Amino acid sequence: MAVKKKRRKPLLLSHTRPPSVTRTPSLSSRATRSLIRKHHTLRKQLQHASINGDSVLVEDIQAQLQASGGLQKYQEASIQGQSLHRGGDSSKVLMGWINEALSPDQLYDTLESGKFRMLEVGALKVDNACSRSGFFDVTRIDLHSQHPDIQTQDFMQMPVPSLETLEKDGFDIISLSLVVNYVGDAISRGDMLKRVGSFLRDGRQSFQEKAKYWFPALFLVLPAPCVTNSRYFDEERLESIMVSLGYIKTRRKLGKKLIYYLWHYKGTSNGKVSFRKQEIRSGGNRNNFTIIMHDELRYPISNK
Repeated sequence: MAVKKKRRKPLLLSHTRPPSVTRTPSLSSRATRSLIRKHHTLRKQLQHASINGDSVLVEDIQAQLQASGGLQKYQEASIQGQSLHRGGDSSKVLMGWINEALSPDQLYDTLESGKFRMLEVGALKVDNACSRSGFFDVTRIDLHSQHPDIQTQDFMQMPVPSLETLEKDGFDIISLSLVVNYVGDAISRGDMLKRVGSFLRDGRQSFQEKAKYWFPALFLVLPAPCVTNSRYFDEERLESIMVSLGYIKTRRKLGKKLIYYLWHYKGTSNGKVSFRKQEIRSGGNRNNFTIIMHDELRYPISNK
């Protein structure tokens, strides 16, 4: 069947991220990395072929995805890659930052009125460093959860708290760890970042002064090449986007494969920020990752 070009519509995350699985067969680290890289490459090729209306290429790529195990194998590899014994838990970086910034006494005083409320988007496991710390009351969501402690929920369809309910239903920190890069297109990535601030509540009165400098916050993790080797995106571009949305960068860590950020939310975005796709780096061997911000709003983002 020929693939027809259609007007682009907002994508649900359920159209771009594979469902969770409960059984995770053991894979070697090398096999895990290879499977994940291959899956991402084929997905990008499939997206381009679909946009170009190349039905023959679409069928060929779909066959390759199926032959490599499809979404289930990809999810198994992702869970293996984030397993504790392989050091794949990105929340350990966040906990390290918190322990560096706040003394045990400051944390104890801050937590007297209750734990920090965290929303973990794209949660795969329930025993990461943040969950074990005792500092956080964690709400975990994923698109097709099969674990009782992870809710089945698309973040882009999650109801935005009203101003009256934000203190009760909002969060002190939201985790987007290896989530934004998996969203299928650049515009939807921008839509996701726009939405985050609407779920962050103002710092509690009980927060210590240092904690107020950190919270409310966004913990953002991306593959390092998204900002270090993209033709259309770099750290300066990311910071410009985040500042325009009301954030300031409080922590950053560049690892061999991943880059970690903690962004403190200071204000409310009016949803009219615009960042178009443009070349930043020339030359070969670049990836095409980017984030596009349009003036138009495709999802509700304001608290009313």
